[in-house]
Order: sequence, then C-alpha cells, then structure tokens
Amino acid sequence: MAYDRDTAERVRRLLAPHGDVVDKRMVGGGLSFSVDGRMCCGVTGTGLLVRVGPDAVARTLEEPHVGPMELGGKRLSAFVLVDPAGYATDEALAGWLQRARDFVATLP
Repeated sequence: MAYDRDTAERVRRLLAPHGDVVDKRMVGGGLSFSVDGRMCCGVTGTGLLVRVGPDAVARTLEEPHVGPMELGGKRLSAFVLVDPAGYATDEALAGWLQRARDFVATLP
C-alpha cells in the first residue's frame, strides 16, 4: 500500500520545528516519522498512524475517526489509525502530531 504523499508533506512541515525529524519507509509501503530518534507517527494509504502509548489506546479508540492499527493481523499496542476526516485541517493534524510527540517525549 502506498502512502498519501500530500499528508506526508503536511506531517513533515508540521514536525520540522520540533526536533530532528527523519522519515523512513515502513513495511507495507507506509512512511514513518521519528522525532529525535523516536518513532511518533506514520502515513499510510488509508490514514495517519499515531503513537499514543498503550495506556491511551482504549480511550483514543472512542474518538471519532479513530480505529485500531493492525499489522499482519495483529493490533499494535501503542498506536491508533486516524481516518483522513480526522486530520483534514492542519489544526487537527497538528493536534494528533502533538499527542504523538507528547507520548514519545516520555520515552527514554
């Protein structure tokens, strides 16, 4: 599955001021983004992968436009997948990216 290039450019632009941002191809054709060496989000062909942490997944799944992130038939314990309607505006996308950055800031 190819990733959404327009969304990837928006993510790059919004993350750029917040540290050392590196993007890398993911298994399955998506694109992941790391900030200061920690993976925080990704772009797929169907949505935005957001790392919210295992403790926040259940409550985040209750929000509109959010579903579980599955890879190889298994749910990822610290990530959710946000449908494009959930990040249609730059403000909404920035909010999701902030959540991911907040979580990865807690990691060693």
